[in-house]
Amino acid sequence: MLKSYECVLIFTPVLTKEEVEKVVGDYQELIKSQGGEIVHTDFWGIKSLAYPIKKKTTGFYLVIEYSAPGESTAKLEIFYKRDERILRFLTTQLDKFAVEYNERKRKGLIGKGVKNKVTGKSANKAEEDFEDLVISDDFQNMED
Repeated sequence: MLKSYECVLIFTPVLTKEEVEKVVGDYQELIKSQGGEIVHTDFWGIKSLAYPIKKKTTGFYLVIEYSAPGESTAKLEIFYKRDERILRFLTTQLDKFAVEYNERKRKGLIGKGVKNKVTGKSANKAEEDFEDLVISDDFQNMED
């Protein structure tokens, strides 16, 4: 049975963009060779680190969301630990709610700018609630 995972990798900033792309492709192939499937890859680019790691203050961030058998994660983490190009990594197992959240976020249904939008269903529900309030006020006025 495949489980869903999200892995954040921080690569050393010494690499060129082409080298990072090659490393990303290599790790995607490694995940596939372990019986996994890549769901989404998000390259964040070079970012400042919260604290220096191996005298580096910046690093290339990569987020890979994938599905794989449970035992393959331990094997992948051994590769991450042995690779000198990776400063840090964090693998998280995703539950069904996190998978759904990530999928909705990729579709643009969650995130910046969506909060102010009123969708058709919620707008209609708000109008119905308002009409109910008006009707109940009318009943109160009739009783007086």
